[in-house]
Amino acid sequence: MKNLLNQLRVWARELKRQIMVLWFSYRHPETPRLPKWIAICVVAYALSPIDLIPDFIPILGYLDDVIILPLGILLAMRMMPIEILEEARLRASEWEKSQTPRPVNRIVAVLIVMVWLAVLAGVWAALAFRP
Repeated sequence: MKNLLNQLRVWARELKRQIMVLWFSYRHPETPRLPKWIAICVVAYALSPIDLIPDFIPILGYLDDVIILPLGILLAMRMMPIEILEEARLRASEWEKSQTPRPVNRIVAVLIVMVWLAVLAGVWAALAFRP
């Protein structure tokens, strides 16, 4: 059991590091548009304090953290030019050593809350105005 917990900690730490690599990659002035936009979407979602699928929903709640987020990271990193990725890895390593708090994306959090409110309003309207 301890081994599994250690593996999960290592995986979570690596995921956090990869998000910061993408953070520094998309901010690089020479990053091409498509990889930049993919990285922006992945980083914005990862740094949002609210998940699209809340974690308390069984199985689906962790789906974004375990499958969707790593796939987004993989796609963005595969499309990113190697030189930019290497520079971003160095900057992420420096960031990690400095123990600076991770940035938080409140705009995406607000958008996710708005999506859930729209879903709830739609469900309410469908149930309330049924003939």
